[in-house]
Amino acid sequence: MSLGLAIVGCGKMGRLIAQLAPEYGFDVRAKFTRENNLHHAGIVPKSLQGVDAAVEFTTPDSAPDNLRRLVSLGINSVCGTTGWYEHLPAIHESVLAAGTGLVYSPNFSVGVNVFMLAVSHAACFFAKYPEYEAWGWEIHHSAKKDALSGTLKKLEQDIRASGYNRALTLTANRAGAHPGTHEIGFDSAADTITLRHTARSREGFARGALRAARWLAGKQGVFEFREILGELS
Repeated sequence: MSLGLAIVGCGKMGRLIAQLAPEYGFDVRAKFTRENNLHHAGIVPKSLQGVDAAVEFTTPDSAPDNLRRLVSLGINSVCGTTGWYEHLPAIHESVLAAGTGLVYSPNFSVGVNVFMLAVSHAACFFAKYPEYEAWGWEIHHSAKKDALSGTLKKLEQDIRASGYNRALTLTANRAGAHPGTHEIGFDSAADTITLRHTARSREGFARGALRAARWLAGKQGVFEFREILGELS
């Protein structure tokens, strides 16, 4: 049986999610754009009839209010927007109070999240060896607005959380139509270790978001995408 899906934000990611949704048992029953959701006014009970879950890919300024409205209407949500996480504690409380569910992540690619785990594991080891210094680098298409990206910022957080507290140089490039490459390296006088993830398209991000939305059906609570990876295969 198909589940009803709402897509909040119909840019390139939203359009790809709509295209792939039937493969994951979803019927797209609502789409929200800048025009029909001005000041978040489009997310109302009438427009969400038959909707079981929503996928939100908009902007940092819009995401918190979009999520608040979805939560208040009992809609489970998947959010791939970055740059709004200072609002996460308040959103977390709202989700729990409403008995709904939320999965969020700076990146919904399964491969990127496994890459993050590998980086964390490596950083834990290199933290013990002061001769190794670290760097992070990324490249994305020229239309991407944030630099550093949410993914590279998350990688930095993971490296620090793993105990690596020495200098960590981060750089970002924006050019052409590149969907995204992230690289973390550790260098010493003896050798260099490089960990890299390269996306070939946005498809991996869209499929991860749809997997998360399907997994979230009937669940309550707030989850980071990486926490549920083992349950998605």
